[in-house]
Amino acid sequence: MQTLLKELTERFEKLKLGGGIKKIEKHKSKGKLTARERINYLLDDPQHFTEFGTFAGDGMYAEEGGCPNGGAVCGLGYVSGRLCVLVSNDATVKAGAWFPISAKKNLRAQEIAMENKLPVIYLVDSAGVYLPMQDEVFPDKEHFGRIFRNNSKMSAMGIPQIAAIMGPCVAGGAYLPILSDYAYIVEGSGSVYLAGPYLVKSSIGEDVDSETLGGASTHSEISGVTDNKFKTDEECLDAIKKVVGKFGHKTTAGFDRITPGEPGRKPEEIYDIMPEDPLKPYDMLNIIECLTDRNEFEEYKPDYGKTIICGLGRIDGWAVGIVANQRKIVKAKKPMGSSEMQMGGVIYSDSADKAARFIMNCNQQRIPLVFLQDVTGFMVGSRSEQGGIIKDGAKMVNAMANSIVPKFTFIVGNSYGAGNYAMCGKAYDPRLIYAWPSARMAVMSGATAAKTLLQIQESAMKAKGIEIDPQTEEELLKKITDRYNEQLSPYYAAARLWVDGVIDPAETRRIISVGIDAANHAPIEGEYKVGVIQT
Repeated sequence: MQTLLKELTERFEKLKLGGGIKKIEKHKSKGKLTARERINYLLDDPQHFTEFGTFAGDGMYAEEGGCPNGGAVCGLGYVSGRLCVLVSNDATVKAGAWFPISAKKNLRAQEIAMENKLPVIYLVDSAGVYLPMQDEVFPDKEHFGRIFRNNSKMSAMGIPQIAAIMGPCVAGGAYLPILSDYAYIVEGSGSVYLAGPYLVKSSIGEDVDSETLGGASTHSEISGVTDNKFKTDEECLDAIKKVVGKFGHKTTAGFDRITPGEPGRKPEEIYDIMPEDPLKPYDMLNIIECLTDRNEFEEYKPDYGKTIICGLGRIDGWAVGIVANQRKIVKAKKPMGSSEMQMGGVIYSDSADKAARFIMNCNQQRIPLVFLQDVTGFMVGSRSEQGGIIKDGAKMVNAMANSIVPKFTFIVGNSYGAGNYAMCGKAYDPRLIYAWPSARMAVMSGATAAKTLLQIQESAMKAKGIEIDPQTEEELLKKITDRYNEQLSPYYAAARLWVDGVIDPAETRRIISVGIDAANHAPIEGEYKVGVIQT
């Protein structure tokens, strides 16, 4: 784990540089703060910034020169005592131009704000859509235009939005700040227009400079598009702090919290608990002891369905229901009194049945759910199929998918196949979903997938009359395994925003606490209802 954490730190430090040191120096020479500096200036405590999408775009768009951080810094943080979503364009990355992953990341930020009814602060410094890839970012439902739809929806929901124009704000992107409740602009660096000077010249033949066309004076004194202008980034950010500090308070969801207590075991002990070998068993209860306050964990049906652990506890004072995969081999009793050994990390019928009931309990009692994934999937084979594993698995998925309490997911180890779904993967709307450096995510394990794909390739080659010698078979297997293992990496998932980030396991408690604090801003609407459940 220490080796994995070292890699995590090195990757993060590199990504913090955005477009690189030279681009940062050029940016700052204009008197502008960087994307991260702007956020840090706003925050009450930069150390408590919960970033998401850090690894968005990592390793992608190599032919285009890359798009580190997806061209923006996003996260949850406290501004003037209020929890807010912050979105800060990074102009050192392709002048802040929008790649496909940039749109996806910004939409994720808006989704988090809408789910939790949190104020949003946009720090705009972007050249607009990255034109060479416009077909992948412009016209579809989840593309760039969805952002303005969300701006409008959030306004109707009463969610405050503040925009600071701190650099270019061009074309369709000009609507984002003007669809916000407050639109501020920085003199000399901020500009907002539907068409820049070059496009105006080519379209209607008018010669006009950027400042006259869409600068601070034009929009604050003549057009009225912006509310106020400021001489520096800092003055603009100070004005935002003052506005946020005056927001009224609304009804909370009422999630229970008491005075936080220290966990039963130090969170850093997780490093020693997690085995290096992903197939090696360990006791998930030890991980839970590192997360829950005072080691107070009330396990639900501890002697039944033992490959999933369910129970109630507190994390940083917040009441939570925990659903976790037990990774050690357990002994389960059969109906006639004898017992059998069950593999850790596998969901059996009794485990799925127990988890479904526990999830329903938490929904009835308005207790947020935390899922700890280290799952290789559901049990297979004739005995399981005849025992109704699909029926019981469907029951668990149904109960989880229809949950109305907030859900938080952490992929601590394996996350394979339908196990990912049942344990609240990204497709099931967790409020936040993070991976530990030890995480692996795919339809199945690398070894199993590689052997399966090799058999398919061998069958296709034999159908063409091509015989495969042992050496060729070994080379094929290695090639398939290497490619598949690369896709198992948590960074591969984080680059595509399948998870919100890769974190130090010791940060898990803090992220859960911030997540529930955010969710507490959005009262639960309606009653918990599940669909048809087969018995």
